[in-house]
Amino acid sequence: MAGEFGTKFMPQMTLSEYDNGWSDMRTVDADTVSLHPGAHVFHYASTCFEGLKAFRHKDGSVNIFRMDKNIDRFRQSSELLYLPPLDIELTKNMITSIVGQYRNEVPEPPASMYIRPTHIGTEAAIGKAAEPSDTSLLFVLLSPVGDYFSHGEASLRILLDEVGVRCGPDHGMVKGGGNYASALKHCMRAKQEHNAHQVLFCPDGDIQETGAANFILIDGDTLITKALDDSFLHGVTRESILTLARDRQLKVEERDFNVEELLERCAKPGTEAGLSGTAAVWAAVTTFIHNGKEYKVGSGEPGPIIRDIRAELNDIQWGEAEDTHNWLERV
Repeated sequence: MAGEFGTKFMPQMTLSEYDNGWSDMRTVDADTVSLHPGAHVFHYASTCFEGLKAFRHKDGSVNIFRMDKNIDRFRQSSELLYLPPLDIELTKNMITSIVGQYRNEVPEPPASMYIRPTHIGTEAAIGKAAEPSDTSLLFVLLSPVGDYFSHGEASLRILLDEVGVRCGPDHGMVKGGGNYASALKHCMRAKQEHNAHQVLFCPDGDIQETGAANFILIDGDTLITKALDDSFLHGVTRESILTLARDRQLKVEERDFNVEELLERCAKPGTEAGLSGTAAVWAAVTTFIHNGKEYKVGSGEPGPIIRDIRAELNDIQWGEAEDTHNWLERV
């Protein structure tokens, strides 16, 4: 899974620094930043980021998918980490400027240009373990990417973990580096001990999310996913999928549900399960592993609803279907 995804970068990026106000945007080489070794980010994980994509349409235009929604979540993550407040217009300009500079490098679908805005605390102050950084750095990297799953349609094996937690339960809605770091040991153990692709965190049986994606269950004409709270990331792709499902007159239940209900529903023919996120879009889960036992999801093969809604979402992103929700912004 993932393969070479996100390992190649455009040679330049946009950058701005905060010190009692944001500096003018600069375009700089993307291979180096200069930080003091005492920078807050190195010691106290004052870092958050976003992931969004730009797509090339058949008419040659380049369009960014749901930029405003991602910037708003970026703002929220920065606030919850007590980083200096984002300048929304500056952030938007930094994204559109660097994408515009490399518009001719945006690949044809199904590939895309992955956009990674990042905000880090830079104050050299190792005594501020319980205080925020007063200065920060904002930069926007670009990475041309292909399909997240290099071998075609996903068919994922997921470990259900009722003991471990991805991160602090009141911190899950932050898209911050520390949350991914704290989930890593659980993900690695799942791969090594169970040949699983990911962990679905279910503390005390409560279904939340995996280490890097939201989770959605499909039973007949009903989509079930955890209601938004502080414990997990409020995914932009998740919201887009639920919107398209409602457009199809499918029922959407945003509520708490547990491992017992999940496994009971997965035993029914036609049940589907999937992980949603910017990188993978919507990837089918076909096997759960729980207490040493494996459980097939429905037939054990990727199902039609995930396949159809993912294709519909891709068609909007690629300019092959009408953007009725105004999700695309032309650069």
